[in-house]
Amino acid sequence: MAKYLVIVESPTKVKTIKKFLGPNYQVAATNGHVRDLPKSSLGIDIEHNYEPKYITIRGKGDVLANLRREVKKAEKIYLATDPDREGEAISWHLLYALKLEDKRVYRITFNEITKNAVKESLKNAREINMNLVDAQQARRLLDRMVGYRISPLLWNKIKRGLSAGRVQSVALRIICDREEEINAFVPEEYWTLEACLKVKGEKKPIRAKYYGTVEEKKGIADREEAERIMAALKDAEFTVKEVRQGERVKKPPLPFTTSTLQQEANKALNFSTQKTMRLAQQLYEGVDLKGEGTVGLITYLRTDSTRVSAEARQAAEDFITAHYGSEYLSAAAEDKKPGQKIQDAHEAIRPTSVSRTPEAVKEQMPRDLFRLYQLIWKRFLASRMSQARYETTTVKIQAADRIFTLSASTLLFRGFLSVYSAGDEGEEPNSLSVGLTKDSELTFESFEPAQHFSQPPAHYTEASLVRELEELGIGRPSTYAPTITTIMARHYVVKEARNLYVTELGEAVNGMMKAAFPSIVDVHFTAGMEELLDGVEEGSVKWKSVISEFYPDLEKSVEAAEKALEHVSIADEVSDEVCELCGRQMVIKYGPHGRFLACPGFPECRNTMPYFEKIGVSCPKCGKDIVLKKTKKGRKYYGCIDNPDCDFMVWQKPAGQNCPDCGSPLLIKGNKLVCANAECGYHTLCELSKKT
Repeated sequence: MAKYLVIVESPTKVKTIKKFLGPNYQVAATNGHVRDLPKSSLGIDIEHNYEPKYITIRGKGDVLANLRREVKKAEKIYLATDPDREGEAISWHLLYALKLEDKRVYRITFNEITKNAVKESLKNAREINMNLVDAQQARRLLDRMVGYRISPLLWNKIKRGLSAGRVQSVALRIICDREEEINAFVPEEYWTLEACLKVKGEKKPIRAKYYGTVEEKKGIADREEAERIMAALKDAEFTVKEVRQGERVKKPPLPFTTSTLQQEANKALNFSTQKTMRLAQQLYEGVDLKGEGTVGLITYLRTDSTRVSAEARQAAEDFITAHYGSEYLSAAAEDKKPGQKIQDAHEAIRPTSVSRTPEAVKEQMPRDLFRLYQLIWKRFLASRMSQARYETTTVKIQAADRIFTLSASTLLFRGFLSVYSAGDEGEEPNSLSVGLTKDSELTFESFEPAQHFSQPPAHYTEASLVRELEELGIGRPSTYAPTITTIMARHYVVKEARNLYVTELGEAVNGMMKAAFPSIVDVHFTAGMEELLDGVEEGSVKWKSVISEFYPDLEKSVEAAEKALEHVSIADEVSDEVCELCGRQMVIKYGPHGRFLACPGFPECRNTMPYFEKIGVSCPKCGKDIVLKKTKKGRKYYGCIDNPDCDFMVWQKPAGQNCPDCGSPLLIKGNKLVCANAECGYHTLCELSKKT
């Protein structure tokens, strides 16, 4: 009979860990959390020092009954839940759910599911870290307070089924703020100018870009300025003023954290954050390999540390030396970004064995699982390799008092690029096709001017949103994927071609949150709350003091919002459309995908129609009404009501005026009118802005 019981979270780990430990150990799984706050109520005793009221999660009765049977047989119990705040809290909940107060109970953690790591954890068994538990309790209670006190207001004001969250509401605001920036952006015209020059003795011409005057760098604002420059240099002599050669290096990347893994998997593999975490969990818990059984292929996937153990570093160095040569070995690889604050509980995400190459396991796992493992393996190996080195050449060419430049670089030593190149990196510039010196004779052939327009800020992608949340200090590695999943599941945000767009519903929710709960959606306030939770983990802040300082202000905001709602009529808005079945005036209602028209005679009359908001502007193609519409995923646009017979559509609101230069419709962008024809570039202030 087994003397010792090891309790883990996931059933996937059971077989692997039992194989490592042998017959004296029984291994059982909790299948995640076993206790939580009740769904039917707030679950927090406000009157008695904010004491949480935990209950057994529905459906976990059989799991706990089985664990209790195993507990009775065991001399020692090892709680081996995940090595983070949440895992520590699950172990703490098990103490009470299984009534282990009188048992010999130990907490063990391992950063990777390998034989050495698991056995080493048993040698370093400890007590449950209550600072970690309290940090998780504080986060859970804060999230519950925000969700359960604010969500009912969203139901009353907008529609049932909506939700607010301490992190999700801030993420939604960040996306909405970017959308407003994009909508208000007015493109500015600028020009570039290239001089096509022939070098004596060379067949291939060179192209030099306009830089400015000999005194300063200066751009070209418009066509007229470009034409003045070309006219002034028509008969000028072009000479090589300076040829500067140098060397630059590109540093290897740091190994993956949760955040950077999510970002890079999104950019390089087009994986959603949710998919990345799901696949990474499989790699961590174990994959069946021929001759080895179930093996954990990567270290723990929830981390914001880039630290690497001495053993892993040595293994990587040995591998690099054997397969690439000692010159590819990093002299002093970094393990931390300068100034970066991290929770250094465990290592960066890396392969458990660098000798287990992607090629060796490719045929033994599904394609996407392999691609993610390959990305992690290559990134880790690259992080221990030497820099890439480039020879750079910069040439300055003078014509009268104007300067043109050209530059190029040649790869001298690949270094880490032999293994890894980031998904968002473009190709390196090529070397110069001809040799240039200060004595080179140049002959002018032609100018090539080109018109450009400045571009608006890019829409957030999942990768860039994760990076923004991390840089602002909002949430933690484990929260990014569920946060993005939630705001998309609630239909506040939709994803089209990787970009995230706010829906009409998302705008409504964000507008109410900003008006009624400005501190909840304040980026700095939320980041400050994360620092307090870090303080709880470090033992410098009491967790209930965080709750007691937060809740009264939240309650005041909720009460104020409830009073404001009493004065807001939330009756259905009557439209000018008549029900074709019963003759009643149809009303505007909210559904899962936004507004629609419904007959107020429900349930006697169940007629519904799409709702199209007329904007008072006629279609420039057919003269019928232009209406506000939405794509299937909820993104707003303006189109002709006679679609599909008329295909007119634009993303910005038409102003009902035509461009004086080209005749295209003018669109409203912020406080300006902009021509719908991007090649035209016409824009002017709106009349309202001129008056004010």
